[in-house]
Amino acid sequence: MQQEKTRNWARVGVVGLVIVLVGVLSRILPHPNNFTPLIALALFGGAQVKNKKLAVVAPLAAMLLSDVVLYLFRYPSYLNWEALRTAGWVYGSLAVICCMGMWLERRQTFAHVAGATLAGSLLFFLVTNFGVWYDSGWYSHTFSGLVACYVAALPFFQNQLVATVLFCGVLFGATAAVEGRLTNALQHKQAA
Repeated sequence: MQQEKTRNWARVGVVGLVIVLVGVLSRILPHPNNFTPLIALALFGGAQVKNKKLAVVAPLAAMLLSDVVLYLFRYPSYLNWEALRTAGWVYGSLAVICCMGMWLERRQTFAHVAGATLAGSLLFFLVTNFGVWYDSGWYSHTFSGLVACYVAALPFFQNQLVATVLFCGVLFGATAAVEGRLTNALQHKQAA
């Protein structure tokens, strides 16, 4: 029994570590703007990682570690109080997306995963760009300023949406395929 608990904790730790490493590498290695798997990793972690604290902490840790690397080595001139305030909107939306993934845990049908994928992407776009409008000082605090902020962010949203759909398809699709094979193998073994 103790050995099984240790094995489960090791598996949970490995999944969490993979989420962090993939998230960090996807942001620090060259890539098109906003084309990262972070939203997909947040949804997937919420749906698949049994330890819910780890499910939330892993994508947030990936974001934090990659932010530290990016701000220290690639974009040191962008590190200012506005950037830190705006980051709160990013981290908060990722945490909410993890919770959406937790809702998916027992509802992993194609329709639910597709809906959560689109909803997570849209939520991230709306929340983070609202944060840019509200905290950055780049746009006037008027309705037209808010609209201008969202319009300016549309090219980034396109990349983010494509990446989220692609990575959710890979993560949830591969899991469904593996679980289907395992279920079939177990049913075959029990029938024998």
